[in-house]
Amino acid sequence: MSNSIEQQQTPEVPPLKYGEREIAKGELFTFPNPRIGRHYQIHITLPEFTCKCPFSGYPDFATIYLTYVPNEKVVELKAIKLYINNYRDLYISHEEAVNQILDDFVAACDPLEVQIKGDYNPRGNVHTVIEVNYQKAN
Repeated sequence: MSNSIEQQQTPEVPPLKYGEREIAKGELFTFPNPRIGRHYQIHITLPEFTCKCPFSGYPDFATIYLTYVPNEKVVELKAIKLYINNYRDLYISHEEAVNQILDDFVAACDPLEVQIKGDYNPRGNVHTVIEVNYQKAN
């Protein structure tokens, strides 16, 4: 019998690719509204939203519809795409995901109004649509 200790090697974790690094940041960047004082709507559709069911671990897929009336700031589109992609590995319910998106969006943009709808693909013969709204107090 040998007294040598076998050295255990842990597999080397490859560095994150540039897209993964950007997604991991997940920050909602904004820029100044070019038409402050004008009441107009911005509609954004994000058809590739994914997250994981917190109970089964199965993937959930949805289209996120975001409509807002900007105040002083407008969200940068690439930033919202990367922010949404950050949900792909999160174990989060449909209800919590859409409400968290609303909370983060309001914190970043301070819009006058915003409506967010998560239209989830059917799974197990169940189709879920979650809608949340926010209106800035006068």
